Amino acid sequence: MASESIHPASAPSRRVVVAAVGAAGLALTLNACGSEDDSSSSDAAAADSVLGKTSDIPEGGGKIFKDSGVVVTQPTAGEFKAFSSKCTHQGCAVTGITNGVITCPCHKSEFSVTDGSVKKGPATQPLPEEKITVSGDSISLA
Repeated sequence: MASESIHPASAPSRRVVVAAVGAAGLALTLNACGSEDDSSSSDAAAADSVLGKTSDIPEGGGKIFKDSGVVVTQPTAGEFKAFSSKCTHQGCAVTGITNGVITCPCHKSEFSVTDGSVKKGPATQPLPEEKITVSGDSISLA
């Protein structure tokens, strides 16, 4: 009977493991920062930011865009403003716009369509302004 010495396989050294992990991370980073011009993704992002058309926003009133968390108003003809649709009192979503006033259903706070200022409490802070762009008849989040 031959006696062979049995040696367990050795584990890779720490240096080998660190180098492999580093190489994998570098490969992922380079792949993510590739120089391909993927204009379709930037076009999709631009399309996603479009809220609606200027004709959707009544003069002296506005429209709530729930999915975007924004209220767009038209205080005077051709002037468009945007505000957060989250009430500054307790964070409820505003749900109505009537007679130049944005209303919150939770505690009946009212805000101006002109500048988001508080018209009636309990809210004490105005609705935060949001940035929009108007291009032709299209309104988009900036």
